[in-house]
Amino acid sequence: MVIRIAAVGDVHLDEDVVGRFRPALEELPECADVLLLAGDLTRHGTEAEARCVAEEFGGLAVPVVTVLGNHDHQCDQVPQVVKVLEDAGITVLEGNGVVLDCAGGRLGIAGVKGFGGGFAGRCASDFGEPEMKAFVRTTTESAERLGTALRSLDCDMLVALTHYAPVPDTLVGEPLEIYPFLGSYQLGQAIDSAPTALAVHGHAHAGTERGTTPGGVRVRNVAHPVIKQAYSVFHVGDQLDTDQVSPIGQSGSQRSWS
Repeated sequence: MVIRIAAVGDVHLDEDVVGRFRPALEELPECADVLLLAGDLTRHGTEAEARCVAEEFGGLAVPVVTVLGNHDHQCDQVPQVVKVLEDAGITVLEGNGVVLDCAGGRLGIAGVKGFGGGFAGRCASDFGEPEMKAFVRTTTESAERLGTALRSLDCDMLVALTHYAPVPDTLVGEPLEIYPFLGSYQLGQAIDSAPTALAVHGHAHAGTERGTTPGGVRVRNVAHPVIKQAYSVFHVGDQLDTDQVSPIGQSGSQRSWS
């Protein structure tokens, strides 16, 4: 039983670049059962930019599931952005999940945007000023929603979809000073609280593709500036080796876009 998962994040679409991904997206049914978008779909989170995303990623021959990113919140038009995407048939997750019937089995996807906070030994704490407490509690609540969603899904294979990073491994290449603003260890704990097969995120444009949670779940940074192609494809299933995840076309020769 194998499920093929295509994923990309941080496409930052507006009217100047709309259409550039579409030729590769039309080939998705040949290599993937589902497409995951790891946030930062737009540049500034406007309704007009969301329509560009809907034009680019709507109406595909495979299901499309997304979370929003920090850019998608910039103009405080999140309800409008979500409505445009959902009207185009794109499933938007935030603290919830969806189960898809794929040829290789039932795929459960749980998603949140996530938030910053840092990682073990170098993280913010829920102490001091109200502003700091609010920052950390935002992270905590987001991670708790992700964990609850993951544990609630009845499926054969389980995937976590976030914008912010759940581990520091995939941030390597970014300045150390900004790690606390790129992700949180609490997201990793949430992922490890369920039998998750794969975790996918974006946000870290100068980061690294591969990482692992403390519990051994494979993490992939699919930000477009990192993967340098229209999407990466992962095979998740019990017929693979112990790694459980096999990225396809890492050279960029398959499904490429520039």
